[in-house]
Amino acid sequence: MTAAASITRDALLAQMRQIVGSSHLLTDEQSTRRFRKGHRTGEGNVLAVVRPASLLEQWRILQAAVAADRIVIMQAANTGLTGGSTPDGADYDREIVLISTLRITGVQLINDGEQVVCLPGATLDRLEQALAPLNREPHSVIGSSCIGASVLGGICNNSGGALVRRGPAYTELALYAQVKDDGALELVNHLGIELGNDPEEILTRLQNGDYTPQQVHNEATAKASDARYGEHVRDVDADTPARFNADPSRLFEASGSAGKLCLFAVRLDTFPKEPSTVFYIGSNDPHDLTEVRRHLLAELPRLPIAGEYIHRTAFDIGEKYGKDTFLVIDRFGTAKVPAAFAMKSRVDGFFERFGLRGVTDKVIQALMNLLPSHLPARMREYRDRFEHHLLVRVSNDTLEQTRSFLSEYFTGSDSGAYFECDADEGRKAFLHRFAIAGAAIRYRESHRSSVEDILALDIALRRNDRDWVETLPDEMEEQIIHKLYYGHFFCHVFHQDYIVKKGNDPIAMEHRMWKLLDERRAEYPAEHNVGHLYVAKPALAGFYRELDPTNTFNPGIGHTSKKKHWGGCC
Repeated sequence: MTAAASITRDALLAQMRQIVGSSHLLTDEQSTRRFRKGHRTGEGNVLAVVRPASLLEQWRILQAAVAADRIVIMQAANTGLTGGSTPDGADYDREIVLISTLRITGVQLINDGEQVVCLPGATLDRLEQALAPLNREPHSVIGSSCIGASVLGGICNNSGGALVRRGPAYTELALYAQVKDDGALELVNHLGIELGNDPEEILTRLQNGDYTPQQVHNEATAKASDARYGEHVRDVDADTPARFNADPSRLFEASGSAGKLCLFAVRLDTFPKEPSTVFYIGSNDPHDLTEVRRHLLAELPRLPIAGEYIHRTAFDIGEKYGKDTFLVIDRFGTAKVPAAFAMKSRVDGFFERFGLRGVTDKVIQALMNLLPSHLPARMREYRDRFEHHLLVRVSNDTLEQTRSFLSEYFTGSDSGAYFECDADEGRKAFLHRFAIAGAAIRYRESHRSSVEDILALDIALRRNDRDWVETLPDEMEEQIIHKLYYGHFFCHVFHQDYIVKKGNDPIAMEHRMWKLLDERRAEYPAEHNVGHLYVAKPALAGFYRELDPTNTFNPGIGHTSKKKHWGGCC
């Protein structure tokens, strides 16, 4: 037995308790539930959930866990849809220390707000608020990201979002810790900011913002966003997808790391906020949306800001089962939503101890069913008329070109139509699209007697693929209650949620889906990372092994080995 392995559970817990305090070291099943159970999938046991309050506490907890030869899983908001920041199962060869970074908030504006440094607990909502006075915004905004999602989580997952011009979340500027081949823990400062040499000095100075503008270096070779994506997505005749998680060209240190490093900070570009207009398009012919997509991407002098697709079934499920999400954000904004979800998780955990699952979902849904529709009248009219819906947001400097094209294209059309949204309609249309993402979960919890589970896929089709509407074999259709299709249409990234009938095997169905997607030459996952659902392709698995040769961080991601030093892998 090694010296590290001989460190007892009690000794390690005592050491971590001394670092963060008793109230922030969680070990019982009830208090750890919301951290070790994924938002949609993934669940397992942990030795402890540790909630450091500073970068220095995070470093010291990490030192203790690595020295004790324990697995480390880093977690921020736990909003992922593939369980990538939670344990999964009970077949790990070491105990797990889950480090939750939500207490380490911090957004530091640099270069006159054209860039930011974000600490591990920074959320997209908080970043939006910090940039608002400067009339700037981050890579992702509400409607293109999960509620309460963390900035660093987006980088780890190469999250894509709805904003066409910006592509996947990406940076080459990060501060992170890595476990080397020999088991040594190393802090790597690639932020491009002079902070000293000693880890404790670096982390303390960064936490305090103790650096001058002259200590911030701005070399053109180190990128803080994916500047290539705009031209990449314009190539509508390319025979490959625009973006997907396993794309080797977008895997760099923290970017795409999926928890295989311990991140302390990332440095990112910000973007000017522009006046914009939303067009709402409906059609019963998918060809119409294809032609709109191809024209606006290839012909507008500047790319559209967003282009989001909603199928009628997704519209309906979202309207009924995403209503509470819509109303809470519409009335109160996103800032309070993570706390509400945490409270919901605690209440659900209490009732689950008595064998009662989904109590809060059933109560909330019963209340929502008493309320009238919350959607604008013209959206509901288009729902009745059209199967396919497309929301297009353009900056006002391309408004006339967009209006002229849509008017010419749909004049006299028997298959489709459009209207130009006022400000309230445009906001609510995108908020509805956002609320759809969680609606399948509410449907499942409200219909447990008839639903086996949800099969959720996010896929990237080729940029030149005109045949984007999925057709499933009859025997698969018979196993499905509802299919929810929605996604980032201009990027040709689709989210496909299948509500599976009771008595059918969602895993077997998923594997059949993969074969169908392979036949279509699609890439998957497109933006939610592999988590515990997808198999990491060789290039991605190789990237993980390069980052984490001892398999200390987040083992098992992408169906890779959970064992130390990747035992039994490949």
